[in-house]
Amino acid sequence: MDTVSPLPGRPDAAAIASSVVELLEVLWGGGRDLVAAPVSVSQLRVLYVLEASDGINLRTLTQALDTRPSSASRLCDRLEAIGLVQRTPSAASRRELELHLTASGRAFLAGLRADREQSLERVLEAMPDADRRALMSGLTSFRAAAMGVTAQRTTSAGSHGVPGGEPVADASGQDVVRGVGPARSA
Repeated sequence: MDTVSPLPGRPDAAAIASSVVELLEVLWGGGRDLVAAPVSVSQLRVLYVLEASDGINLRTLTQALDTRPSSASRLCDRLEAIGLVQRTPSAASRRELELHLTASGRAFLAGLRADREQSLERVLEAMPDADRRALMSGLTSFRAAAMGVTAQRTTSAGSHGVPGGEPVADASGQDVVRGVGPARSA
């Protein structure tokens, strides 16, 4: 198969993957105007972490995001203001608050995924069957490798049990890379 790099002079796999991510951003960006409660990429990461690790505290969220407590707190402030996140007193410690997705937060993520998948389905349907099967095989392998690299990075950072990269199953049994979002199979 003749592979043509979308970036001049860059036929390597990383450049091609990067350009595909950019195309996905363009493809998905068209639907942002339709979303009732738009969120930033950083806020979306918070939602993914909370979806995978409901009830964590701010310290754990900060570690999962690899950011400062003040930054994580501001992200939660904004998400709470638009009704996607809720803080509740911890049952384990009166000094801590637990972070939870609200029903609106879960609905937002479900709608976002549905919109994204619909956009992807249109593109995938335009591909020949053999190419689509090859892509699915490659994406499955890419996902497994990305989960391994993310888990390795988390382990080497010494985050012992802190969500931030290890593959787990969410409540529906679906694989999730904590701190990144769902590891969706196509």
